[in-house]
Amino acid sequence: MMKGVRRGCVRLKDALIGIDDQEDNTFTITVDHKTFHFQARHSEEREQWVRRLEDTIRRHANRSRLWDSQSAFYIAGGYTKESGHGGKRPNHLELLARRVSEADAYLQLMIEQTNLLEKRIAELSDPGEQAKCKALQDNASAMLDHIKHSIVSLQIAKNMAHPINGIYNGPQTAHSTTSSGSGGVSIVGGGLGLPKDVLAGKGEPGDDEDDSITENATTAPLGLVVPETSYSSSEGEEDFYDAYDDPFTSLGSSPIGCATRGFAEPTSPTHDGEATGSPTETVARTLPEIEESAADGDAVASRATKSAKTSLSSRSDSYDNGIDYDALYEEEEETDLSMEAHGSMITHLLSQVKIGMDLTKVVLPTFILERRSLLEMYADYFAHPDLFIKISELDDPRDRIVQVCRWYMSAYHAGRKSAVAKKPYNPILGEVFQCHWDLPDEAQDTNEVHDGPVPWCRRNQLTFLAEQVSHHPPISAFYAEHYNKKITFAAHVWTKSKFLGLSIGVHNIGEGVVTLVDRSEEYIVTFPNGYGRSILTVPWIELGGSVEIKCPQTGYHANVEFLTKPFYGGKRNKVSAEVYAPNEKKPFVSIAGEWSGLMEAKWHDKNKTEVFVDVNRIPIFKKQVRPIVEQDEYESRRVWKEVTAGLKFNDIERATNAKFVVEQQQREQVKVRKEYDLAWEHKHFKPVGENWIYAKSLSQRIYMQEKEARR
Repeated sequence: MMKGVRRGCVRLKDALIGIDDQEDNTFTITVDHKTFHFQARHSEEREQWVRRLEDTIRRHANRSRLWDSQSAFYIAGGYTKESGHGGKRPNHLELLARRVSEADAYLQLMIEQTNLLEKRIAELSDPGEQAKCKALQDNASAMLDHIKHSIVSLQIAKNMAHPINGIYNGPQTAHSTTSSGSGGVSIVGGGLGLPKDVLAGKGEPGDDEDDSITENATTAPLGLVVPETSYSSSEGEEDFYDAYDDPFTSLGSSPIGCATRGFAEPTSPTHDGEATGSPTETVARTLPEIEESAADGDAVASRATKSAKTSLSSRSDSYDNGIDYDALYEEEEETDLSMEAHGSMITHLLSQVKIGMDLTKVVLPTFILERRSLLEMYADYFAHPDLFIKISELDDPRDRIVQVCRWYMSAYHAGRKSAVAKKPYNPILGEVFQCHWDLPDEAQDTNEVHDGPVPWCRRNQLTFLAEQVSHHPPISAFYAEHYNKKITFAAHVWTKSKFLGLSIGVHNIGEGVVTLVDRSEEYIVTFPNGYGRSILTVPWIELGGSVEIKCPQTGYHANVEFLTKPFYGGKRNKVSAEVYAPNEKKPFVSIAGEWSGLMEAKWHDKNKTEVFVDVNRIPIFKKQVRPIVEQDEYESRRVWKEVTAGLKFNDIERATNAKFVVEQQQREQVKVRKEYDLAWEHKHFKPVGENWIYAKSLSQRIYMQEKEARR
């Protein structure tokens, strides 16, 4: 290509900026269903590019909205002196906010009246009168629920008028040839005719002064000074252009501006298998999620709590009839999820955050949730309990460090229930998950470990216990042990999420310790980061980052590298590791492959390569969980059972309402603790410095037993 010739053009209208957490100088621009890769000289320069591009996109999007609203004003005929407005334009957003506040006040009055009706029903002694009033109460609760959803829908509509990133854009209308008669502005060939003073640059859109226009003036569409769509001279070459996004509802498909902007109308499935195009229904199904992010959502949420609870309880009867909640959790297959069906909601949420923003307190829609808690997901570290138990059976410390690596590197694939990335439930403070695994070829042992993490389990079973010990920041602690093999694993993980544009990064801060009680050995491990990619289309998950495994007692250690997919080409789920002997600078074995498939080991002293582990050819042991009816109030499956049922039956509204009730109860408990200055009491773990330690570890219990025996 000759010097000076344009190599490409990337439009910034409706563009999305993305960064890679593993690369400090690269970024992407996604527009026109294509992803373009850019590289800065260093991280500081990339930061400047990203911020300025974001500001440019936001500034021009806001200006475009003003022009659209002004054009609509002229098309409608404008204001006349006879209309009594005196040329002053009303602030429609302020008017909308005032109407929403009025509706909110009426909602509060209706909630109070409904509560009085509830008290009245409790005082009635006549069953007939009670039945009549109960029917009235049910109808009132349903009406309150709809009103609450409508109010929050209006708040979302108000926020959409001024999103932070300026990237929200409803579907653009088809090209029109309709011309206006009274407004003096015409639409020609799909172009938007603007008043002459605006086209001439005489006035900025949005001024409060009178705008003069020429009667029946027509303007031809502006000539395009840039190509109609973004392109690159190297399209088709994998080194430069390696991504293509399927069209989705939320982003306009035409680069040419249209006269009308509206809300996206994604179709969502109903129970009858039909589709509805109502944007109100789609938004309403995730309203309690959005209430926290809406400008005034918290006020509505707090005032409507009783309404939500009443509505949920009135619907719970159908859930209790014939539903096996335990079976809902046992089903491994999950329906793959495409964000395209919910494009407008996802895009609106993304418009409320900026690149690099902490997402810990950002509430995501219910429809992307996985049907289990994060605490239950941590139990997947032991999906191959036989590999974990074998660590304690090996006599050579070199074999033990290799076995620790084998167990650890094969532990992550079992956590994926489908090829599509989904988010587990955020555990509530004090939530607990307990389970165990039965191992084959284990000697029969009927002795129960009454002082262990799962008191009803036997000594020949691997037991697991997890607890959410902190909510802000979100910290989970978990512990596993096998009594007969004298091996334990204790860990604490603090998850910190970050928005990366087209991806979400989750940093797992903390460590885990494998303890061999009889040998007095500890193997300390850290955790990789997780990434949710392609969050606007079909999301998928990958792991990235360095992990260290070390044994202070023997000196053996390993460096594990989870490799993210490179910017240009490459494969997913790659992992590599090098294992070192004490005081050695060269590894005695190198491991490479895919953590979701085959990994091979190259032994340098033997100069041979062999299969290290193939996770697709080894069995996954099913964890055993006691029935929900026997679980305590704060056990995971009991806490989230209604949310799980809603997701299973594709009833997003019910799942959202159930999730809202769980979270609102937590908020109320926090208020009570603050009011009475009460500290939260942890059940099974205690803080020691920055770590969380299981209060009754196997090492401690054996030590106390030996101490008692010596007396």
